[in-house]
Amino acid sequence: MTCSVAVCNSPVSSLFCNNKASPHHETVSLTLSASAASSPRSSFRLRFKKPPTPLVLGSDSVSTQGGVLKRKRPTRLDIPIATASEIAVATPREESREVEREGDGYSVYCKRGRREAMEDRFSANTNLKGDRRHAIFGVYDGHGGVSASEFAAKNLDRNVLEEVAGCNKRGEPDVADAVRRGYLTTDAAFLERTDARGGSCCVTAMFRDGNLVVANAGDCRAVMSVGGVAEALSSDHRPSRDDERTRIETTGGYVDTFRGVWRIQGSLAVSRGIGDAHLKKWVIAEPETKTLRIDEEHEFLILASDGLWDKVSNQEAVDIARPFCLGTEKKTLLSACKKLVDLSASRGSSDDISVMLIPLRQFI
Repeated sequence: MTCSVAVCNSPVSSLFCNNKASPHHETVSLTLSASAASSPRSSFRLRFKKPPTPLVLGSDSVSTQGGVLKRKRPTRLDIPIATASEIAVATPREESREVEREGDGYSVYCKRGRREAMEDRFSANTNLKGDRRHAIFGVYDGHGGVSASEFAAKNLDRNVLEEVAGCNKRGEPDVADAVRRGYLTTDAAFLERTDARGGSCCVTAMFRDGNLVVANAGDCRAVMSVGGVAEALSSDHRPSRDDERTRIETTGGYVDTFRGVWRIQGSLAVSRGIGDAHLKKWVIAEPETKTLRIDEEHEFLILASDGLWDKVSNQEAVDIARPFCLGTEKKTLLSACKKLVDLSASRGSSDDISVMLIPLRQFI
């Protein structure tokens, strides 16, 4: 006995058969003896099922014609095409895992944490107007993306310097107020952008005529070594601070804790910074400033993101960096930056970590 079985070249059969010799179907011939085919005890029996009934699933249906399964074309879906800017936002940025630089009178080292892209940035403008004692530096810790930290790194220094220049022309002595306006101008300009997503904490240090003006908004911190003793020149802006929490609550916001971290509106763990448009009523860009005259006891300045300060104390950082900054250690300032970053990472920091070291005697 000989029978032929037609196998349809359908998506189902193609999963199990890779023979592409025939574009329509394959024929498999089976030869059986008459006794084997007719015997009920035979171990090999062929049974043919009835053709399946049509199956309807919404607008997509399956019908049978001549024993062959055919699927009707599904209803067309209108899929919107994203613009180039939307695609760019959705695509993770390729970032270096480490960034290092040894500049004129400073060194900086940044190391990416567990995020796909490094959100920390820094800036350094030295020898302003040809004067080595005039400079401005900054460290910026982004959150919710790199837009705000990158914008601040490119614009905050310039805005501050422009405000200071205007202050000089008008004969106004309050340089700290000019720095404050520089921060607010930068924040306003960023919020006007169509891609103003996320925010950034900032700390800057401006050197001018033997004076130092430190400003910060957020939890990036400035720490100075004064004869080997650590002195914080900035105070972190977090919702856990009594004055910050009072300010937020009196303007209609709320502060609560989630897994031991104080947050604004159950969201952000810092209370000041550039950007954060959706929380701008409470996350203000106005910095706190401190001005002092540099003298011989002032040895060096550390500007760093909270990736360092969450794991390393102010005094520890000064103790580690001091031999490098005073020249008792033969290695470079960059080695000190790396040593601080590696210490924080070894203690479990998963955040981006940025450390900048600035010897101060060059500005006296």
